[in-house]
Amino acid sequence: MKAKGLSKIATGRLAKVMVFKGRKEKTSGGIKAEGLMVNKRGKVVSKRASAAGKRRYRNVEGWVEAFMAARAALHVRGFVAINGKTLQGKALYVKAKTIRAGLGAAGAAPELGVSAQ
Repeated sequence: MKAKGLSKIATGRLAKVMVFKGRKEKTSGGIKAEGLMVNKRGKVVSKRASAAGKRRYRNVEGWVEAFMAARAALHVRGFVAINGKTLQGKALYVKAKTIRAGLGAAGAAPELGVSAQ
């Protein structure tokens, strides 16, 4: 009787790790080792998904920076719903909007000033 052949397809929670280390050929989704990478947290992730996430984060990066600056300026600790029912949440939203508007203007102004000189 013929022996059972081992599968070359990795499945389960550690599938990407097995493929990345070379123990299996590809994941059940078809990702091969050259399509995988280790992110900054040490997790094995898909290169395509990681790149897509970075591209999407660029759309909200300005808001996140402004929001974190607003939290620091208002000395907010812990969870506060942005523009929620509380006055603190509404103040946080307004402050973040003003900081973001200021960052946008500040980012464009130096470029214009350098080209004029």
